[in-house]
Amino acid sequence: MEIDKEIQDDFFKHLLLGNKKQCSIIVNSLLNNNISIKTIYEYLLKTSMYKIGELWEYNKISVATEHLASAIVEAILNENYLTIISKKQLNKNVLLSCVEKEYHQIGIKMISDIFEMNGWSSYFLGSNTPTKDILLFSKTISVDIIAISLSIYSHLPELLKLIEKFRLEFPETPILVGGQAFLHGGEKKLLNYYNVIYKPDIFSTELFIKKINNYE
Repeated sequence: MEIDKEIQDDFFKHLLLGNKKQCSIIVNSLLNNNISIKTIYEYLLKTSMYKIGELWEYNKISVATEHLASAIVEAILNENYLTIISKKQLNKNVLLSCVEKEYHQIGIKMISDIFEMNGWSSYFLGSNTPTKDILLFSKTISVDIIAISLSIYSHLPELLKLIEKFRLEFPETPILVGGQAFLHGGEKKLLNYYNVIYKPDIFSTELFIKKINNYE
């Protein structure tokens, strides 16, 4: 079930204006009307932030506007966090991060929530995390999956470098990859690496998680 375009446009308008209160009201209204949080993530928050990202990339909005929109969406994610995490906890750990030079962490934060909805423990490292530190931290936990976000296509080499180094240290651990950058291509390059899985959206990611949960 998608979200009505009129609601999407209204949310996006208030997001550009920096109207945090009205954005929160729209999200809570959807939740009160039994629209799932996953649908809101995919068809409202993600689509809005992709639009923001495109406007920023083509210099049609300022950095300040992009930062404000990001802060509003992150606040909305935090508002609903306690209502979405699963009471059933599995003995499974996922490490989530952006690659070096990437400052857009909302997408991977939503993926972190999806894992937690399905009983996983999420270790969310956020934006612009150095590759060496991701690797070092991975060794401190029993990591079952690493999930990496790529928002800007020109940073693809940083992602591939991370995959190569991670694969040397963790030969079998699945690497989940996604993000706005792949709208411009690049997913075929991931085929050169063992057990690297590209997922384009929240719903395909959750199906992947459920498959692992059921298998094990």
